[in-house]
Amino acid sequence: MHVAADPAPPRLALSGIRKIYPAVVANDGIDLAVRPGEIHAVLGENGAGKSTLMKIIYGVVKPDAGEIRWDGRQIEIAHPRAARSLGIGMVFQHFSLFETLTVVENVALALDRERDLAALSRRIEEVSARYGLPLDPRRLVHSLSVGERQRVEILRCLLQQPRLLIMDEPTSVLTPQAVQKLFDTLRQIAAEGCSILYISHKLDEIQALCHAATVLRAGKVTGNCDPRQESASSLARMMIGKDLPVCEHPQAKQGGEARLVLAGLSQRSEDPFGTDLRDIHLSVHAGEIVGIAGVSGNGQQELLGALSGEVPLANAAPVQLLGVEAGRLDAGLRRSLGLGFVPEERLGRGAVPEMTLAENALLTAHRSMGLVRGGLVRPERLRAFARDAIEKFTVKSSGTEAEAKSLSGGNLQKFIVGRELLQSPRVLVVSQPTWGVDVGAAAFIRQALVELRNAGAAILVISEELDELFEICDRIAVLAKGRLSPAVRARNTSVAEIGMWMSGLWPGAGNGAPEGTSHVA
Repeated sequence: MHVAADPAPPRLALSGIRKIYPAVVANDGIDLAVRPGEIHAVLGENGAGKSTLMKIIYGVVKPDAGEIRWDGRQIEIAHPRAARSLGIGMVFQHFSLFETLTVVENVALALDRERDLAALSRRIEEVSARYGLPLDPRRLVHSLSVGERQRVEILRCLLQQPRLLIMDEPTSVLTPQAVQKLFDTLRQIAAEGCSILYISHKLDEIQALCHAATVLRAGKVTGNCDPRQESASSLARMMIGKDLPVCEHPQAKQGGEARLVLAGLSQRSEDPFGTDLRDIHLSVHAGEIVGIAGVSGNGQQELLGALSGEVPLANAAPVQLLGVEAGRLDAGLRRSLGLGFVPEERLGRGAVPEMTLAENALLTAHRSMGLVRGGLVRPERLRAFARDAIEKFTVKSSGTEAEAKSLSGGNLQKFIVGRELLQSPRVLVVSQPTWGVDVGAAAFIRQALVELRNAGAAILVISEELDELFEICDRIAVLAKGRLSPAVRARNTSVAEIGMWMSGLWPGAGNGAPEGTSHVA
């Protein structure tokens, strides 16, 4: 009698993994197995324990209990170098890059034995071109946009030729075309035997890419499934325990005052590898949301600096805020006029990592919410405002005294967005509003933006999520190579047309006509 041989053990098997922090049980008895060549999704709300679990696998965090097996053999992963020696690579949601080093230097640090930077630069250029993730190896990381830093993280892992690749929100700031190219790459390396653990809040990606899924809620496994056999609604119910909320977006009222006007904005980038802004014209009116789409690195960073006041202009006129020529005003003075601002980079610009949530609330809301009187902080009022942001935007944290760096990426994003929206700004500029945020929280944030618009605010959203822009925006423009397209009504265009415009091919582009001067009804 022939007895079938036992199948090969999983590449990675976790059993009873537990991790407790002072204020929360992050992982509570988690079991998970990933086989060779399998693309395995890990789903859950912000704060469900996904990132903690991935850090345990990569050796960044030590579990309090449980067992890890690699190819059937019990192991301990003491640090990331030990993980890399096994063949485990990780693309972090919060980037682990040295900002003062170049792209090639950051990649070399992860490859341990790499010494020939010229040869490595050529490899980076070859691999980035092959995978559709363009990068200049010579650029300093601090000069890169969030989307470009994401590319560095992904390429750094691919160059390590991993046996297990962990990807934490890898497509959050990639264009649809780049996402498809990345998926082709992931399917190829999975077919060659690499196992992939894939974390994403984009349910359509999970369904299109992954062979299996483990669902976490409040640190526990609540389900396992084949996502290809599920609907987006059923996956959402497994994640959040209820149906996915739908964003209600009534048509905007016409004729509101122009609260943010860009009148021929041209600005040379301070970064030699950056993108110069060229003759940008745009008006954002009270009671409307205008979206700007585009591939990361086409001038978004420079535009945000010019709008926020972080990079004052030589002339005041090109940026007009609530009727005031504000181009030379600093960030504080622009806020005093009624500007709210959500930057694309959460840690470091949106919030100070080592400061508490209350202290981070004070940084932008001290004037508008009366948190300071006579030069002194009003502690009770400050804590009440921070608590309001935490409660209304369902931020999972230990409270107002929790350090910003202790929050998951999605929860910190909810806090930063909540902090700005609760100030009822008359003009709001927000970049990547739902980057790394779970599906339920993303719907809540988008609805909050629409309600702020309904209350009369003028809102400018810069995002690489085309579905998001079409869901909440009244008009959409495209930024490409530092030039802005006409702003067209969302109902009069399509994802395909905006995608084509993202390569700079809109009517009138390149024929000498000024870019972006038209406002198509």
